[in-house]
Amino acid sequence: MSEAQRRQGAASIAPADVTGVVLAGGQGRRMGGVDKGLVPLAGRAMAAHVIERLAPQVGAILVNANQNADAYAALGHPVVPDAVGDYAGPLAGLHAGLSRASTPFVVTVPCDSPFLPPDLVARLADGLVGAGAALAVARTFDQPHPVFALMRRDVLPNLAAFLEGGGRKIDAWYANLAVVEVTFDDCADAFRNINTRDELDAASRA
Repeated sequence: MSEAQRRQGAASIAPADVTGVVLAGGQGRRMGGVDKGLVPLAGRAMAAHVIERLAPQVGAILVNANQNADAYAALGHPVVPDAVGDYAGPLAGLHAGLSRASTPFVVTVPCDSPFLPPDLVARLADGLVGAGAALAVARTFDQPHPVFALMRRDVLPNLAAFLEGGGRKIDAWYANLAVVEVTFDDCADAFRNINTRDELDAASRA
């Protein structure tokens, strides 16, 4: 398949066909146990920056959060908690988003990466359609970023079975799917996340 054909195919994944899921269900241990998505960055909650960058790329947004639901709802989008208990990690958030989404595709981004690429979804869609894959994962150089992923919503039964079997590691789950990694070497800094107070201070000065 030529590059032109791949791009023509990717164009069939319109923003309206994609639900963005902002993963904010963690406990923020490295940030001192605070809810990272609500930590202020340049005067606004970190999740608000993520939503601002993601919104033009998708047709709908869901926020996966397990605490402070009212504060997240104030950002203007539905809030969906994990159905899997005990803070089971990003896969539980993905499961919640896939279960709630009504679009044929879902993309996930973490709440602590406020600089995500403005063309993230388009490039992941290009890779997914071009490879005929079920899931496309962003990669910078030799580092995959599993929480930046676009997938077909019909992977939900597979994910549910994995979680029911006690699986929790995201890369172990998608190892059994048709996956394509999409390179973003040209904008590697866009994937930096803010896990600690020092990283927050550095981002505030940027």
